[in-house]
Amino acid sequence: IKVNVVTAKAEELITKLKIEGKNTEADLLITSDVGNLWQAKEFGLLTPVGSEVLKQNVPAHFTDRDKEWFGLTKRARVIVYNKKKIDPKSIQSYMSLTESKFDDKILVRSSSNAYNQSLLASIIAHEGEKKGLEWAKGVVQNMARNPKGEDRDQIYGVAMDDGDIAIVNTYYLAAMLSSPNQKDRAVASSVGVVFPNQNSYGTHVNISGGGVLKWGKNNKNAIKLLEFLSSPAAQNIFAHSNFEYPINPVVKPDPVVTALGGFKEDQIELSKIGENNKKAVRIFNEAGWR
Repeated sequence: IKVNVVTAKAEELITKLKIEGKNTEADLLITSDVGNLWQAKEFGLLTPVGSEVLKQNVPAHFTDRDKEWFGLTKRARVIVYNKKKIDPKSIQSYMSLTESKFDDKILVRSSSNAYNQSLLASIIAHEGEKKGLEWAKGVVQNMARNPKGEDRDQIYGVAMDDGDIAIVNTYYLAAMLSSPNQKDRAVASSVGVVFPNQNSYGTHVNISGGGVLKWGKNNKNAIKLLEFLSSPAAQNIFAHSNFEYPINPVVKPDPVVTALGGFKEDQIELSKIGENNKKAVRIFNEAGWR
């Protein structure tokens, strides 16, 4: 079966596709974060897909309302903490990170990171721009250092006392817990994890996903591949190889991921997060989040 899949660093890839368009020999886009999928749709790169298989395999809130992109895996954006210094009961919500008692304690990636943009976009969607700005300013005020590195670096930072609290995606922590590198395992085991907002709308969940490119020459096969990637067989491979949560509800996560704990996940329609991405970027700039 012939189908050309495009996958690379999300922001660069989508910009490349926007510029080159139909001159790119590609049929299927696979990328991380709903913000990137939303941008691909906004640029007019994708085409609607009517598939009963995808409808059955992918929950509606992880599917674009116009059926132009579909979630394939999901991850939760959680709070990790130094077990010796932080009481987990004190960090039960994302908003708790703005409290003055956490001054000089928070580690986090830059505002250019799509994961942080989508987290803020979800706060805006639920609570409004004013609350979103309050959150962003509060986190900036409490940062232990200027944002840098990836999620794995934030976990290491908590273990090495660069800060006491970090915002990370679950699959980074699970991958470190399963790493052949003894230091990675020791660092990951030394931190605790909190799934925020369990008493309100639930922990923010984001996706990796895919969409069929509108100029593709093998669209039927591209749809078949998307259907396969959402099937139990492929979802089991995802779950045990990259430590993300399966998008297909009949498939169970890897045991290492399950051991992180059960949680109530935010059920917001992810299209609303994409819609609020530009507001999130503006608010990050206003808050001084580098």
